[in-house]
Amino acid sequence: MKTNIRRIFSAIILFVSCALSASAQYYIQCEDTCNHIHGLDMSHYQGNVWWETVGANSKMYYVYLKASEGGDNIDRRYLENITLARRYGLKVGSYHFYRPTKPQAEQVRNFRTQCRPQDQDLVPMVDIETTGGLGRAELCDSLHKFLRLLEREYRQKPLIYTYESFYNSYLTNQLGGYKLFIAKYNSQKPVLRDGRDVFAWQYTSKGRINGVTGYVDKSRLMGRHSMREIRFRH
Repeated sequence: MKTNIRRIFSAIILFVSCALSASAQYYIQCEDTCNHIHGLDMSHYQGNVWWETVGANSKMYYVYLKASEGGDNIDRRYLENITLARRYGLKVGSYHFYRPTKPQAEQVRNFRTQCRPQDQDLVPMVDIETTGGLGRAELCDSLHKFLRLLEREYRQKPLIYTYESFYNSYLTNQLGGYKLFIAKYNSQKPVLRDGRDVFAWQYTSKGRINGVTGYVDKSRLMGRHSMREIRFRH
């Protein structure tokens, strides 16, 4: 009987130890195990952010903040987020969520009211992840019209953000000259059907960082790419 009790007790100890070990491994994140340049993607969805704490994380170099969406939607936390993120040392860029069926000029104006050049460390980014019901040719035509207007406004090429699957379905061979920021949420690096180079990889939407309650999108630069390549030219 005593032998059986000891065996049961030992099994319980082993189970608890393994569970604790697995839990510890769960919280080991990409930036803990590599030397790549890492950053964040934030919007009002993160709620209240303690930017002083986020800024104190020496492994996070940059943050892209949602500024606007479509022709009239603005992110209600953008002005607060960009002010505090810069104050606490992060390199900051702004992005617009593109709606393909909305007038391009209206969308540029909406973004411009939020994304002031004097506040930017990094080039603007365009988030394209919906077709709006358009076919591939119509979608690409709509996007290119918007990009031309945006470049005229800011005098520099924006980053293009999208998912690997969306790019491969709709945008292959359409975005030469633009750096690509690709989302793919697993351990395999993104691979684009047209062989394009990936500038940055958003590798998780369930990252954790002190200063943010809940999940946050995390990304890293790929290969030998550097922050200098996306520096906002004032």
